[in-house]
Amino acid sequence: MPKPLPSLDLLQVFEVCGRCQSFTAAAAELGMSQPAVSQHVQRLEQALGTPLFSRVHRGIAPTAAGAALFGPVQEALAQLHDAVARTKAEPPRELLAVATDFAFASLWLTPRLERFYRLYPHIDVSLVTSNRALVQLPADVDLAIVFGDGRVRRAESQLLLRERVFPVCSPGLLQSHGGDAQSVLQVAPWLQLKAALGQRWFDWRVAGPAWSRDRPAASALAAFDNYTLLLGAALAGKGVAIGWHHLVDTLLAQGLLCRLGTHVLESHLGYHRVLPQRKRQTGASRDFVQWLHTELPRDQGPTLDSVHG
Repeated sequence: MPKPLPSLDLLQVFEVCGRCQSFTAAAAELGMSQPAVSQHVQRLEQALGTPLFSRVHRGIAPTAAGAALFGPVQEALAQLHDAVARTKAEPPRELLAVATDFAFASLWLTPRLERFYRLYPHIDVSLVTSNRALVQLPADVDLAIVFGDGRVRRAESQLLLRERVFPVCSPGLLQSHGGDAQSVLQVAPWLQLKAALGQRWFDWRVAGPAWSRDRPAASALAAFDNYTLLLGAALAGKGVAIGWHHLVDTLLAQGLLCRLGTHVLESHLGYHRVLPQRKRQTGASRDFVQWLHTELPRDQGPTLDSVHG
């Protein structure tokens, strides 16, 4: 079994003495008396069984053993100080569970989370995603971003983004119709998003007659239960999608999707920030809500000539 190391106090005094080359100067730096410093060095020398310093004119000089020990001790103490400083400086990490749907998580929230982490590196956001209608916040969720009218049992909500939609398709599909947006709306397949029980949003039963009055009633629509998959089909040129403002804005800016004309519908629904009424709001929740409201001005998007649905 290896012998126990000398105490940290003795090694710290030894390092300062070796650096200052003087018991008097070391005592001043350490806030100790000169005799106390000398006694610490003597105790270390007794523990190691060898002299570490020899007295010279106006100071001390390390012996061969002292010189061999000084470098490793100084490096080890520096690493120890750095580790302690990092531990003290790093605040405790907080976990924040945020519930929302797949589309909002993947198209709006996730691309912006890097900015949140730069501001709040001690908070880890855990996304709880589902496409089911949320009527009550789960017990393990700190807050939610929910589409609808904001009515969630035993929770208080605030509107973040109002529902505003317009038709979008791939540039290739538009070009295949000679750039005629109305022709695309009249002929191309309409990509439909299925709504679960209790959910409602604009679909082609409302948007179709508003945007393409002369088109015959749609029979079987290509339906998807996931808006991200639906947009994938639109990106591949498979048909026309109903584009939700704020969810498709990045794809429009990148030129991967294009708007068809100036058609738009707007409702009283939208994405709401939902907080439990009785659950104590954590500092992480408050920071996340504040960050959400700073992000919203960035996301105003293009001005739209609204037709209210």
